[in-house]
Parts: sequence; structure tokens; C-alpha cells
Amino acid sequence: MKHRLINHISSTFWLPCLLLAVGLLSALPGRVQAQTPLRVYQDSAAMNNPGIRALFKQYEVVMQKVPQTSTLPDPSFGFGYFISSVETRVGPQVAVLSVSQSFPWFGQLAAQEQATLERAKAVLERFNDARARLNFSVATTYNSMYVLKSAIRITKENIVLLNTFRDLARIRFESGKGSMVDVLRIEMELGELENRLAYLNDSMEPLLARFEQLLNTSLAQEPEFPDVLWDENLGMSKELILDSVQTLNPAILSLNHQILSYEQEVVAARKTGSPSFTVGLNYTIVGQREGYTGADNGRDAWLPTVGVRIPLYRKKYESLVKEKEIARESVELQKTDKTNELRTNLSQAFRDYDDAVRRVALYEELRDYARQALDILIAEYTSASTNFEEIIRMDRKLLAYELELERARADRNTAVAYVQYLMGK
Repeated sequence: MKHRLINHISSTFWLPCLLLAVGLLSALPGRVQAQTPLRVYQDSAAMNNPGIRALFKQYEVVMQKVPQTSTLPDPSFGFGYFISSVETRVGPQVAVLSVSQSFPWFGQLAAQEQATLERAKAVLERFNDARARLNFSVATTYNSMYVLKSAIRITKENIVLLNTFRDLARIRFESGKGSMVDVLRIEMELGELENRLAYLNDSMEPLLARFEQLLNTSLAQEPEFPDVLWDENLGMSKELILDSVQTLNPAILSLNHQILSYEQEVVAARKTGSPSFTVGLNYTIVGQREGYTGADNGRDAWLPTVGVRIPLYRKKYESLVKEKEIARESVELQKTDKTNELRTNLSQAFRDYDDAVRRVALYEELRDYARQALDILIAEYTSASTNFEEIIRMDRKLLAYELELERARADRNTAVAYVQYLMGK
């Protein structure tokens, strides 16, 4: 568009137009390579974000509980000394040593261990969900920054274009073919664009601060952006995506592990209400008996013992089992509610994606039409057959279409990133 306009003014403008054309052509390979920096930023955020690291620490905390719940109770050791010895047939009792070990009902420790492992898996899935949400936040902020950078670039290009219009209007005014009003219109448009450009530049700072917050680091230079944002697509049918979301979403997986954990806790609670056993051994030290010459004189005594804990008070055990069953039912209801929520969110994401794809195609077409119309109006203006106000109006449309096109591209990729987040990616 620009080089056509320059033909109407001066051949000295050919070099800038050639450089602009080269820049537009170089944007094509940039679309292929542009996905790399975003993935690098997402990986950096996953490693450095304190919220993500804190969730993984919670997983490690729960894993430390596994040996605590799967180990037998500590054995008991006792020692007794007879201040006044008890005389027996083979001699006086001097001291008693005892050791005992308790054993819960068969399978109780295994159920407790499995319940703890399932809780740990639930926490790990919450970590995965937070990491996927962080990836989406990084992608959303990155896309917003891309739109802002594109708006700054397009606004600067439009300012250059309006300066060219101003030169054209002055030439016509000085030759007596135009009006000074046309020059003043351009000055007003330039003032508005320069003010908008200043606002856009100021808007980059809070977005950059948000980006650095997500990465938990200070960037030495501004993030890398492609000239034209690459095309993201869903990659599979909507039916497959829905199935993936319902089966692979980390929030759903976390709830599944919570359900399994409570099921094992129900088993453990029932076994808690079963008898437990204690096996022990007492060793009694016996002194020599005076005046007794039998072979068993002073022989120490061994006494094996077996104890049984009888759970007579059944209400507390029944209440414990009921508590775990109610907790499991509660999580099952949460899972149903979360599944319904995911379906709704996914439906909205599909709508946003389809809308963005349509807008990309629409604004590409409208941008091309606006460029052609602007070139025609400029050519007609040089022959004094077109009102300069029509050129300004069409230039505004071209600027709006270019901005909307970049916003649509970003919205398309953001919608795909949200679908990926729902799938746990």
C-alpha cells in the first residue's frame, strides 16, 4: 500500500517501502519458529514460580506420611526389679524383663498405606492442575503483550503513513489544488495517534510486570515476539477433546484419587473395629536358693504372652466408618459438579475459538479491501476527484482492521491454550 502511495509523491520514498516489504516477507518464517520462546517461558515459570513449588512441597509432605501409616506400632520393652524378692521353689525372683509387639487386624496397615498414597496422588494432580493453569496464564499474558506490541507497531506505521499524507496535502495546497483544511485534518489525526501511541507504550509496563511475576524473575530484555503470531489449532475433534477433558483433567484426576483414598480409609476404619493382638515375652531372672541342690536351682523363667484387644464399644467404630463413607460421597458430588463445570467451560472455549478463527479470516479480507480502497482514493485525490476526508476515514478503517486482526489471532491462540489447560497440558 505504501509504495503505491509514494509513486504519487516522490521516488525518494522507495527505499523505506522496500525495507517494509522485506520485513513483511521475513514474518513468514517467524510464524514457524515463534512457538519456541513461549514454551521456554512456560518451562521457566514452572521451575521458578513459588506457588507451583509450594504445591510440590505439599506432595512431598504427604509422601512422608506413607511410612508413618504402614508401619507396625513400636514394640514395648519393660524392666522390673524386685525390691523384696519373691521366693519360689527354685530360688528368689530378682528382676523381670519384658518385650511386646502389637499387631492390628490383617490388612489394616495395607489399607492405611494405600489411602495415604492416594492422598499423595491427589495432591500431585493439584500440582499438575496449578502448573497447567500457570501455562495458560503465561500464554494469555504473552498473547496480550503480542497484541500490544502489534498495536504499537501498527500505530507507528500509520503515523508514518499520515506524515506522507500530510506531505501530499501540502503539495496540493501549495500548487493551489487543495485546501489547508486537509493539512489540518492530518495534524489532528497525528495528534490523536501520537497520544494513543504514548498510552500503548505506558501499557506495556504493567503487562511486563505481570509476566515477570509469573516467571518469578526479572527479564534482562523484553520477551521475544514473532512478527506475525503463529496459528494454533485444536489438533483433534471436539468429541475427543471432551473425552480427554473428562478423563485427563487434573482436577478430575485429583478427585478420583480422593475417592479412592476414602474407599481405603473405609476399609481401614472397619478393620480398626476388629480385634488387634499383642505378642510378648517375659524373662524372669531367678537367684540361687540356699540349701537346694536340685538341677533347676536358680533357673531363669521364660513366659510367652498373647493379648487381644476386644473392640466392645462399637458406636465409635461405626461412626468412623460412616464418616469416611460420607466424605467419599461428598467428593463424588464434587466430581460431578466439576465435570459439569468443565463441559460448560469447554463449550465456551469452543465458541471463542470458532469466533476467533472467523474473525481472523474476516479481518484479513477486510484489511485487504481497505488497502485497495485507500490506494484508489489516494490515486483519485491526486486528480482532485476525491474528498480528502474519505482518505482519512478509510485510513481509520484500515488501522482498525489491522488491530482487530492481531487481536483475533491472539484470541484464537488464547482459546486453544485454555482448551489445553482444561486437558491438563
